[in-house]
Amino acid sequence: MTTVADFDPSTPSIARVYDYLLNGKDNFAADREVAERLISIAPLTVEVTRENRQFLARAVTWAANQGISQFIDLGSGMPTVPNTHETAQAVIADAHVAYVDNDPVVLAHLRALAAKGNPGVTVMDGDVREPNAILDAVAAGIDLSAPACLLMGYLLHFFAPDAARALVARYAAALAPGSYVVLSVGRSDSDEGFGAYSDGAAQVYNHSVAEFASFFGPLELVPPGVVDARDWQKPSHLPSRVGQTIVGVARVQ
Repeated sequence: MTTVADFDPSTPSIARVYDYLLNGKDNFAADREVAERLISIAPLTVEVTRENRQFLARAVTWAANQGISQFIDLGSGMPTVPNTHETAQAVIADAHVAYVDNDPVVLAHLRALAAKGNPGVTVMDGDVREPNAILDAVAAGIDLSAPACLLMGYLLHFFAPDAARALVARYAAALAPGSYVVLSVGRSDSDEGFGAYSDGAAQVYNHSVAEFASFFGPLELVPPGVVDARDWQKPSHLPSRVGQTIVGVARVQ
């Protein structure tokens, strides 16, 4: 049985809102209310959220095929399929994934995975806004002197542009040459859906494509660069839409 630390199910959680959007079962009425309000205002919400998850899986697979066997998943959320450790271990059986989150329900589910005897899964309770503490904790299971893949999926739209740039720079600075940084955010030509999120669960920023590209700083973008999630390493030639997930992967030199 999964044990969950004390929490208030009447307070919506971003991780559980995402879980609902991804057709998961680990969410509560308050989470579903926020999600349904989002969907009513921005009907593409479910589609782009799922495209983000699919992009992250493709990026992890791609990085593993470059020989990366260590993954740091910041603000990982629920281990909804496709998840990082199963994706990485499908390519490299002994790949190690460090999941970092601070939602008690998320942590309970992640720890249940680790308890099942998967030695490649490490779970850390931490706030991504405290990189020094996170990196110290991650170092217990991840060799930061060797290349690793850092994922910040659907995370940076909760940070103002300057804060997002500083956060990526701090984490990237701790990675060895040959590492990769994977970023994704949701954006829209309209701010309506973002207002629904901000009212219900967290402040959300609708970053422009140029702002998002700036989060990588001096890192070398992997082709095709900053694109719609549907087009990363899988050109879709689909028409543009009002809402999308924008993504990118960069190499640490």
